[in-house]
Amino acid sequence: MEHIVLRHRDIPGIDKLDVYIANGGFEAYKKVVTSMKPEEVIDVVKASGLRGRGGAGFPTGVKWSFLTKNRPAYYVVCNSDESEPGTFKDREIMEKNPFQFLEGLMIAAYAARAAVAYNYMRGEFWTLARELDKKIAEVKARGFLGKNILGSGYSLELYTHLGAGAYICGEESALLESLEGKLGQPRLKPPFPADKGLYQMPTVVNNTETLTNVPMILARGAEWYKAIGTPTSAGSKVMCLSGHVNKPGNYEAPLGITFRELIYGEQYGGGIPGGKKLKGILPSGASAPILPATEAILDTPMDYESVAKAGSQLGSASVILLDETVDMAWAALKMIRFFKHESCGKCTPCREGTYWMLHVLDRINDGQAVAADVELLGNVANQMVGKCLCPLGEFSVSPVLSSLKNFRADYEAHLKDSKKPAAKPAAKPAAIPAAKQTEIAAGD
Repeated sequence: MEHIVLRHRDIPGIDKLDVYIANGGFEAYKKVVTSMKPEEVIDVVKASGLRGRGGAGFPTGVKWSFLTKNRPAYYVVCNSDESEPGTFKDREIMEKNPFQFLEGLMIAAYAARAAVAYNYMRGEFWTLARELDKKIAEVKARGFLGKNILGSGYSLELYTHLGAGAYICGEESALLESLEGKLGQPRLKPPFPADKGLYQMPTVVNNTETLTNVPMILARGAEWYKAIGTPTSAGSKVMCLSGHVNKPGNYEAPLGITFRELIYGEQYGGGIPGGKKLKGILPSGASAPILPATEAILDTPMDYESVAKAGSQLGSASVILLDETVDMAWAALKMIRFFKHESCGKCTPCREGTYWMLHVLDRINDGQAVAADVELLGNVANQMVGKCLCPLGEFSVSPVLSSLKNFRADYEAHLKDSKKPAAKPAAKPAAIPAAKQTEIAAGD
C-alpha cells in the first residue's frame, strides 16, 4: 500500500522542506487556516474514523471536540515520549518525515484554537530534539508559524520539550505535570485534560503517529481514509515488529491485516529465525496480555476490536515475538522488573504490587518457590486490577496474569514441589519356601 505516515519510504528527501512542499506539504494547513473553521476541521477528523495511535485507540476527532468552551487559553501537546518496550515508530517519523508530523501538530493546534503547542519528547531524544528545533525554525521562516499566519489572523508557536526518560510520563496527565516543571506523576481524574490540562487550561494530548495522519486526511478527505483498514479501525497503522523474527522493523499496513500476515509475510516479518515454532505474541509491548501463538490467534485481524476479543490489546502495535525457546516465567520477570523500576510510587497498589510481584517471580525463577508461591503471584496481580491511579499499574499485571493463564507449565517447571519424586527401589523378590528350594535342587 501507499505509505501514509512513513512517506519517506516512497519519497526520498521528504525530510527536506522544499521536497515536502513540492509533494503537497502544508497545502492542507494553508487550506485549514485560511478557509476552514476549527469546528469544520474537527468534523473532518471525526468523519475519517482516525483513532489514537498511542495505545488507547480513542477517536481523535471526538477527543478534540471535548475541549471546554470559552476558556482564555488552549494548548495542544504531542506525546512523543515513546517509552513502551518494543515501540520505535515515533522516532522514525520525527527523524524521516518531520514536516508532515509538524503539519499535523499545527492543524491540531488550529482545531483546538491553541496559540501554543508543545512536542514532549523522551529525554534520550535530545539529539532529535535539536534537529526538530531546526525544522521548526525553517517552517517559521516560510511564514507558517508566528503572528498572523498567512494573513488569517491566527498565530501559533511550537516548542519541543525534553522529559527525563521516565516511562510514567507517557501517561498524559503525568506528561503535563512534567511539562509544567513538576514531578512526573499522574493526576487524579476527573478533571480530564480537555477541561483542565496544561496550566489548568483545556488541552489536547495526541501521539506522534496520530498527528502525522492528519495532513493526509485533510488533503484527501475523510472518505479516502475510511476506505483503508476496517469499518471500526480506519486507516493504516505502523507495526513495530521485534523479538524472534527474521526481519524486525517498522511496517505500515492497513489495520485489519492478520498476525500471520505481519509475522510470516515476505513483505513484513518473513517468519521466525531457524524455522522455530512461535510460542507467544506481545501485541502491545509489555503493557498488554501475552497471546499464545495458536492458529486462531495468528488468523486474528490486527484491529482494535479483534485483538481485544482475542484477549489482549493492539495498543501502539509494538509486536514482540517469543519463540519456543523462551521461558514465559523468565519473560514475565523481565517485564515486571521494568514496571517496578518505572512505577512512580504515588499509589499503593502499583508501588507495593510491582514490588511483591518482582520478589515472587525472582523466587520462582531461582528455583526456590513452591506451588503456593504461584498462587500468591496470581493473587497479588489480581488485587491490583482496577485499583491503580493510572494505567501503569494495570499494565504491569498483564504479563503475569496472561502468562499464568496460557503458559502455566513454564512456572511449574521451576517449582521445588513440582519435581517428580525419586523412583522407589525395586521390590525384593519374595523368598522361595524351603520345600520349593528342595524341589528345584532335585531337578526332574
